[in-house]
Amino acid sequence: MPTVLRIGPYRVFFFSADGGEPMHVHIEREDRIAKFWLDPVRLVVSGGLNRSELRDIEQIVRDNRDQLMRAWNDYFSD
Repeated sequence: MPTVLRIGPYRVFFFSADGGEPMHVHIEREDRIAKFWLDPVRLVVSGGLNRSELRDIEQIVRDNRDQLMRAWNDYFSD
């Protein structure tokens, strides 16, 4: 599971088996996790994160969307 970004307490990554799904990232902090689609940026799943933190994480995803999409394409391109 490649880590594509670390910001503050957050690790942004995807699983190597995620290539069959739409572009997305998982974001974790300790034992809490969220999943965001990248196009458009939208929360898919969250576990243990409060609304305020999810808003902060969504902004991180938005601010770094181009980089995250490039990392996805680089990793999953044939």
